[in-house]
Amino acid sequence: MIYRILGNTGLSVSQLGFGAMRLPMVGEGEEARVDREKSTAMIHRAFEAGVNYIDTAVMYCHHDSERAVGEALKGWRDKVVLSTKNHYYGGDEKDWWTNLENSLDRLQVDYIDIYNHHGVNWKSYQEHVEPTMSQWMRKARDQGMIKYICCSFHANNEALVNLVDSGYPEVITLQYNLLDRQLEEGIALAHEKGIGVVVMGPVGGGRLGVPSEVLSTMTEGAKSAPELALRFVLANPNVAIALSGMSTMEQVEENLAIASDGVSLAETDNQAIAEHLERLKKMADLYCTGCRYCLPCPAGVDIPGAFGIYNEARLYGLWDSSRNRYAGMLKSDRDGHRSADACTECGECEEKCPQNIPIRQQLKEVHEALKNQGE
Repeated sequence: MIYRILGNTGLSVSQLGFGAMRLPMVGEGEEARVDREKSTAMIHRAFEAGVNYIDTAVMYCHHDSERAVGEALKGWRDKVVLSTKNHYYGGDEKDWWTNLENSLDRLQVDYIDIYNHHGVNWKSYQEHVEPTMSQWMRKARDQGMIKYICCSFHANNEALVNLVDSGYPEVITLQYNLLDRQLEEGIALAHEKGIGVVVMGPVGGGRLGVPSEVLSTMTEGAKSAPELALRFVLANPNVAIALSGMSTMEQVEENLAIASDGVSLAETDNQAIAEHLERLKKMADLYCTGCRYCLPCPAGVDIPGAFGIYNEARLYGLWDSSRNRYAGMLKSDRDGHRSADACTECGECEEKCPQNIPIRQQLKEVHEALKNQGE
């Protein structure tokens, strides 16, 4: 296993972190719970191979992830850096502390190493974290209940730069992957200022975890799209940890093999990736640019959403994940989120499209390409 220093915390952490969001489950629907036998075996295998960072949250796995992680931590606590999150953004200090105490209880630990404000953006930071919750977080640190203050971040690069410049977080957990590189500037700034960067979603929430001939042949250093995705994140010197949400022992073994390799990607690989992705982006720009001038659609079709899913499949070869995402759109009846087949061919969108795209015809092509094969 390769280790990196987590910002100014001084913690030596494995470059692969265990994300406990997608642990194997047993049962059906809302009654499903984490499969303890499988999940504990997976977590222990990762620990034995040198992974020393695990991340969970209150709501993961139907509110059962923290308990499962706590049980798996027995015998390993002093060797592992533990991260979890507090999702409370109200004004009642007692409720915030109750969340922290409940997490300590479920995890069966005396302290949490990395404690996150869950899902911070710049608005929530200004309105809730900075004026009140930061004081509660610091008090928890002073009392030894947590060690380091972290923000789980979900916003754009401008907000990330603002958060970094605030000087508040010691660690930031954020999204970054081959398909979403918008935070690279903020990631570099965080590293420069000694803030540890933990990347969640290195395989794009599963979108890069499926076969893709386009991505798997992009470099000689990676044999599959998931491997390329993980290596891409680890090749960024400003990133300390790539969290992988593993749900099978096979995924654990694959990720361990990748993360144990001292060479993430050669510079020539990084250059080839950048050039190839730029070419693909320009190809996508020849079609829908996502300007959203076509909206609102009278029939409620999410036109740029449907085109975006289609472009991802067509340009990156991610057909399986794109069809799964489109299937979710097929089931939705919310305005602005309906699938391409809801088009009534009124033509209003084409009158507003600055690209002069034949939207009505392309929506038919999108639906035909992405609908379930069994239809």
